[in-house]
Amino acid sequence: MNASGTRLFSDLEVEILIDEISEAALEAIEQAAGEAAKAAVIASIEREAAALREAVRQQADATRWRLEAELKQQVINETKKAGTKNAVIAGLVCFLGGLAVGIGGTLIIGGR
Repeated sequence: MNASGTRLFSDLEVEILIDEISEAALEAIEQAAGEAAKAAVIASIEREAAALREAVRQQADATRWRLEAELKQQVINETKKAGTKNAVIAGLVCFLGGLAVGIGGTLIIGGR
């Protein structure tokens, strides 16, 4: 100790303190590097999860559109079948009506 109450360190003590501080700094650097690596991995996982969520959403949309298209195609097919059936029925009714009118007219004209 000197007159002002300050402790004086020997060269050996100074070197020991420097070594201890250096060792603590290296440990802190290694710990920070580990934390940075963890943060990078977590960020990567979060990006991958977001991409997977988007892919699932797009797949769900595609499935919904496909099912909707199939349903509309089914309605179109049923409508075509009903239209064909109605056309056949209308043609048959017209034919039978014309036949009845023709036969009736022939009978009326022939009976005079």
